[in-house]
Amino acid sequence: MRNDIRALRSGKGLSQQGFGAALGVSRQTINAIEQGRYDPSLPLAIRMARYFGRAVEEIFHVESEGT
Repeated sequence: MRNDIRALRSGKGLSQQGFGAALGVSRQTINAIEQGRYDPSLPLAIRMARYFGRAVEEIFHVESEGT
């Protein structure tokens, strides 16, 4: 699953550490999500979307098969 977390976070001038602290997760979790190595739980995805004032579907993009 692709996501726009890095661009949104950077746009607000937040470090991974700062963003993680705001959400109650580690910097490593934020890094793994940004790198596409970890898909967040639904509650975490909702918290991330609300933080940026967006819908979950606006920041997380499901890749179709074959892409």
